[in-house]
Amino acid sequence: MEAPRNTRQRTAVSDALNASSGFTSAQELHEKIRTAGLSVGLTTVYRALQGLAAIGDADVIIREDGEAAYRRCSGRHHHHLVCRDCGRTIEVEGPAVETWADAVSAEHGFSEVSHTLEIFGRCSECVSEQG
Repeated sequence: MEAPRNTRQRTAVSDALNASSGFTSAQELHEKIRTAGLSVGLTTVYRALQGLAAIGDADVIIREDGEAAYRRCSGRHHHHLVCRDCGRTIEVEGPAVETWADAVSAEHGFSEVSHTLEIFGRCSECVSEQG
């Protein structure tokens, strides 16, 4: 997919995503942009994030509540451990998952497969805060 044309609004979305430390929703990013005094519509934020994800410049996960969340991508294939309390996210490799996905795909005659994997739990910091 070709990158969308760069506009002031898309640049604002990209900059805000760069400044975010973890996964963030379009609505959260929109609020950060508005707080910074920039005028960007929520629809533009959604479209920009979807475009970044489509060209591989952003990761997207579906949170347990069903909302999509985005962050800048490391550029290599990976999976995510996501804390359901604080949102902390760690990129992890999963060679066993890759082997299994390749095998099950071949077994059923699938090719050109892709997959995503997010593992949700509670990070050690959130667990220790609650004693």
